[in-house]
Amino acid sequence: MTHLEQLPPSVAIIVAVLVAVGSVLTLIGALGLIRLGNFYDRLHAPTLGTSWGAGGILLGSVIMFSTLGSRLVVPELFLGLMMLVTTPVTLMVLGRAALHRDRAEGRIPHDPSGPAG
Repeated sequence: MTHLEQLPPSVAIIVAVLVAVGSVLTLIGALGLIRLGNFYDRLHAPTLGTSWGAGGILLGSVIMFSTLGSRLVVPELFLGLMMLVTTPVTLMVLGRAALHRDRAEGRIPHDPSGPAG
């Protein structure tokens, strides 16, 4: 008997749904990275895919291993928290760096009255 056979069916369904939804969101993010045209559009799809997609997969993993091990799996929760915190920050840094580069090369005129001015 494997350890997965010990998992109650209701928990197995919840884990399967979370992993499936997380996988689909990650796939959508990856496809958005390929399909979208410019750099600024490409920033959004992978960010949403990694944060929500990986979050769903990690949450499914936490539920499964917490149920099987009868204790909360803290390292996976910490990993998920770090991904949810660092992914948007990375998006902002990459976006601002690209905007600065485009303004320096004259592709986008600088508007001092704008919010990023």
